[in-house]
Amino acid sequence: MNEMRKQTATKPDAEPSRTASRPGSAAESALDPLASREGVRGPGHAAPRDGTRAPFRTRLFAMLLLFALIPTVVVTLAWTGLAARTLSLLSARSAWERIAHSGEEALRAVDRAPLSPAQRQALERHEAELRESAQLARRFDFVAGRSMRLVLVGGLFVVVLVAIGASRVAGHLSRQLSRPLDELVGWTGLVRMGRPIPEQTDRRGAPEFEVLRSGMRTMAMELETGRRRALEAERAEAFRESARRFAHELKNPLTPIRFAVDRLRRQAPEELRDTVDVLAEEAARLETMARSFAQFGRLPDGPPAEIDVSELVTRVARAVVPERLTLDLSCGEELPLVVGFHESLVRAVTNILINAVDATPGAGTIQVAVYREPSMVAIRIGDSGTGMTPEVLQRIFEPYVTTKPGGTGLGLAIARQTIEAHRGTVVASSIVGHGTVMLVRLPIGTDTSGGPRSPMSNIGVGT
Repeated sequence: MNEMRKQTATKPDAEPSRTASRPGSAAESALDPLASREGVRGPGHAAPRDGTRAPFRTRLFAMLLLFALIPTVVVTLAWTGLAARTLSLLSARSAWERIAHSGEEALRAVDRAPLSPAQRQALERHEAELRESAQLARRFDFVAGRSMRLVLVGGLFVVVLVAIGASRVAGHLSRQLSRPLDELVGWTGLVRMGRPIPEQTDRRGAPEFEVLRSGMRTMAMELETGRRRALEAERAEAFRESARRFAHELKNPLTPIRFAVDRLRRQAPEELRDTVDVLAEEAARLETMARSFAQFGRLPDGPPAEIDVSELVTRVARAVVPERLTLDLSCGEELPLVVGFHESLVRAVTNILINAVDATPGAGTIQVAVYREPSMVAIRIGDSGTGMTPEVLQRIFEPYVTTKPGGTGLGLAIARQTIEAHRGTVVASSIVGHGTVMLVRLPIGTDTSGGPRSPMSNIGVGT
């Protein structure tokens, strides 16, 4: 009896141990890729064996799958063990067998004694109850054993079902997360190489990724603008330095040349008068060129003042546009004042108008309009001339770039420098055979304490 009791007591514990071994092996196999990878990487997260890192989508998929499977395996193991323990406690086959065996021995001993009919009937009824109870105990033990197997199969089915569902969900999430991230990582390479970011992309992933895409596009444009500004500023600084040196070297001989030409004009015979006049004109042109080079990269000294742009543009346009051209002048009334240097803005507008006049042969039209925009005063100067090709238009504001014979290529460069130093912008548009339009925008302001920015701080900044 003691041996049977020991075997019966150890039987329920044996079943859970077998149950625990199966899911445990599945968990170990699920963790094996990470364990093998960690073994390869070693301390300090060294490079993998093949020298490349697993793709982000693969790593994300593995992590999501593990996050789903590990809790499922743990819960399934706990539930299976609890069910097995409960079924083993409910199983009473051995106890009923012992009771039936001892009852049968007692009945045989009593059966030998003389009994009354009523006692014998009660004894037979008790014997039948013992047999029925023992049979029910054997049936329940059979059902408990089968239920144990069902619990094991059910736990394994749950793990497999969760693994399939988790793999699908993890695959979907890894795609939704990895594709936009891989796209953004690729964009960083484009930004590093200075290449443009694609405008149209697949809108995959969460809405936050679209915010990231928009932010990266903005950042890329700002970086490109900053890179372009830095290059233009460096080039403009080199232009300014060479212009100052050239102006200095040109001015030194101009003074004695001018004095010599004046002396020749007084003393030269009549047949040399034309030659002296040519010398005087060329000397004056060289002096104008030297003055232009000296002005490049510099604003006049003195405090800024409030300027009536309508009055300034009207006066310059009527002085510059010749009679052979039609001047279409339109200035808004009661325009706000701008803060700046009057003479510098006069030179800037003059240079733009001179270029418009030179580009309009014959009897063309010069259109000049001054009007207000939000926080700006705009000056629009258009001509009906020959226009420019896109290649020429792209470089018209660069120093020393000119299409006119004998031009210095500094007129529009100085105009742009002056306008941008006043916190304004100037842009050009042109159609070959239809003319060119220059649009100048100057900010409205009454703060004369700071005045316009130094040309050194804003040279080469375009819009």
